[in-house]
Amino acid sequence: MFVPLHDSTPLKVIRFQAVTIIIIALNVMMYLTTGAFNSEAVLDQIASGYGVVPAELTHSAASVLNYDPIAEPFTLISYMFLHAGWWHLISNMLFLWVFADNIEDAYGHAAFAFLYLMSGVVAALLYVMLAPGSRIPLVGASGAVSGILGAYVVLFPKARVWILLFMRIPLRIGALWVLGGWFLLQIFSWWMDRADPEAEVAWVAHIGGFVAGAGLTYALRRRLWLRLEPEGGDLPKG
Repeated sequence: MFVPLHDSTPLKVIRFQAVTIIIIALNVMMYLTTGAFNSEAVLDQIASGYGVVPAELTHSAASVLNYDPIAEPFTLISYMFLHAGWWHLISNMLFLWVFADNIEDAYGHAAFAFLYLMSGVVAALLYVMLAPGSRIPLVGASGAVSGILGAYVVLFPKARVWILLFMRIPLRIGALWVLGGWFLLQIFSWWMDRADPEAEVAWVAHIGGFVAGAGLTYALRRRLWLRLEPEGGDLPKG
């Protein structure tokens, strides 16, 4: 529906979004080195081995393709660095690039990495909880990236964001409207697809990641605002 292009929020504490760059680099490197883009067969094998397969994680089924390179709990991390196609990878990394630098600025490098991974784990667990017997692997950074979007809404709701609506109309709009609308779209899409066991997009993982990132950030919001504005500055009220 839209892609983000740029936001209006400058960095205030860190000089460079090092962790964001590392995450993007790891995702691109994993996509290129695993050969997931070579064929559907290769992608299916990688996804079943390193993606989150609910039926395997809950021990309600054996390995889908008899390929089990790592213990299932570790797939809650590895799945975030795998993607099913170029557009899947590019869209996730674009959202991360636009919104993550300011969250890394607010949290600091190490805490930002924790927020990212925690959001991704919560996203996957919610996906598993709602479909414990599913054999469809979950892959992609969407859940983790959604956590960053949730954090951004809490900390910078009035920031202005340039987006490309319908891939052709440039608009400059408030972050609350952009990301709030995005979140409502995820809920609507999940509701429409909830009865389809073959749905290709794990909307519920996006919802879980967003809520996890927003919830943790809301709990820490005053500490994070003070990190960004130690003198009181333009701190949001509430």
